[in-house]
Amino acid sequence: MSTTDNKSSSSSSSSVEITKGINGLDKVILREIHGSSAEVYLYGAHVTSWKNEQGEELLFVSSKAIFKPPKPIRGGIPICFPQFSNLGPLEAHGFARNRLWTIEPDPPAFPPNVNATNRVFVDLLLKPTEEDLKIWPHSFEYRLRVTLGPAGDLMLTSRIRNTDAKPFTFTFAYHTYFSVSDISEVRVEGLETLDYLDNLNNRERSTEQGDAITFESEVDKIYLSTPTKIAILDHEKKRTFVVRKDGLPDAVVWNPWDKKAKAIADLGDDEYKHMLCVEAATIEKAITLKPGEEWKGRQELSAVPSSYCSGQLDPNKVLQSS
Repeated sequence: MSTTDNKSSSSSSSSVEITKGINGLDKVILREIHGSSAEVYLYGAHVTSWKNEQGEELLFVSSKAIFKPPKPIRGGIPICFPQFSNLGPLEAHGFARNRLWTIEPDPPAFPPNVNATNRVFVDLLLKPTEEDLKIWPHSFEYRLRVTLGPAGDLMLTSRIRNTDAKPFTFTFAYHTYFSVSDISEVRVEGLETLDYLDNLNNRERSTEQGDAITFESEVDKIYLSTPTKIAILDHEKKRTFVVRKDGLPDAVVWNPWDKKAKAIADLGDDEYKHMLCVEAATIEKAITLKPGEEWKGRQELSAVPSSYCSGQLDPNKVLQSS
């Protein structure tokens, strides 16, 4: 379950604790040696908290979030599988985010090229129920590893295996809600000059014109063929989030702004100001798995201080670094 292989121990440097969360739902708390932490609910394999060494919350969860099945949790990191949004016959964003997952008792080791020292993690498993097979008739095994690294970085690694006798196709996203001080003071870098599908305009294809993405109204775009690294600069907090991703060529950027926020029952009217979704995804080109094949998609999140230079945020430490 973790590198220290313990459930909860005050004497250990890092730990994995299984406990009860809101409304009695089971959750796992990961604590890293330097003080960072993460929480993941078995309901939806849903990461609802990621805190740095100072105990600051880095993810946004709505004050009106409903922690009660079958409603998905508003905020954190919902998993969109086997369908992103309404791009298919299933309920919006698929069913993985409102199913009960199990903890895998004997997970595989880290690959040889990964330094496992001081990494604390949990492996969760989802298999379709008979009811699931009625609405999406494909047998699969979905393994999610949530890892907290020694620098407080948060990694989600998804492995989806086709255990059926026929191929199946899916789309996918980590629907990450970042906590920001003020959406009008935030900019996203790494997506400039790229093509995107505008969900506010019948998914019409356009090209990003600005030198960075800033926010002054509702945004809902699917950026295509994106780089493996995206930076979210929060001027007020002097903090930059870095999203690194593998196997996820697209990136969704979403903020509902004021009118849409008022129409979302489980989101406070003004909470849109303090959230931004930047989602590592594979949407434009769906993944097809033959029987026995496995797909892997990974995102790593880190939060680093941003430095000011002549009053401007200096991202050179972020996008030019490895």
